Amino acid sequence: MKPLQHLFQQNLEWANDIKENDPEFFTRLSQQQAPEYLWIGCSDSRVPANQIVNLPPGEIFVHRNIANLVVHTDLNCLSVIQYAVEILKVKHIIVCGHYGCGGINAAMEDTDHGLIDNWLGHIKDVSRFNADKLDQLSGREKQDMLCELNVKEQVINVCNTTIVQNAWRRGDTLSIHGWVYSIKNGIIKDLETCITNSAQFQQKIASKS
Repeated sequence: MKPLQHLFQQNLEWANDIKENDPEFFTRLSQQQAPEYLWIGCSDSRVPANQIVNLPPGEIFVHRNIANLVVHTDLNCLSVIQYAVEILKVKHIIVCGHYGCGGINAAMEDTDHGLIDNWLGHIKDVSRFNADKLDQLSGREKQDMLCELNVKEQVINVCNTTIVQNAWRRGDTLSIHGWVYSIKNGIIKDLETCITNSAQFQQKIASKS
């Protein structure tokens, strides 16, 4: 028997269902990719970008990693952003975290997790930068707050890339958003961090100083 045969069978059933409801779906999908959105989210299997916002394949360009980080040395993430902005001409970049994030929780623990601690160090930095807010909280409230603060920090990191800065200099329409998703109820929370140009970005940086 072919390995993972049940997944091949489910794929066939899914494709047949799609074609039954929309015979031209895959023909259209194969002809072009023109999404307006880049989604930078967590690798958590419970947070599928397309399903959360109820959009079909082809509508969202997606990059995922542990705890939805945007790190200036991560060429994978930066390459995705560049391709999305300069080739696909997306109009929105969404950084979406989620409550109950394993990466966030691990970063809060005083435990050796091995190699991943090098990655989680970026979250620990966010925690240190915001100690005044986090030290007042405990338990789930503290975890949820760090999830939100982490998203806000990654929005700043996206804006600070040369890719986004150059896009704004060219006059491109490009907005950066910060959201958090709740696995418990399926609802997205807008963190109201939308930044649409360099002037807004500089104001945001100034307000954090």
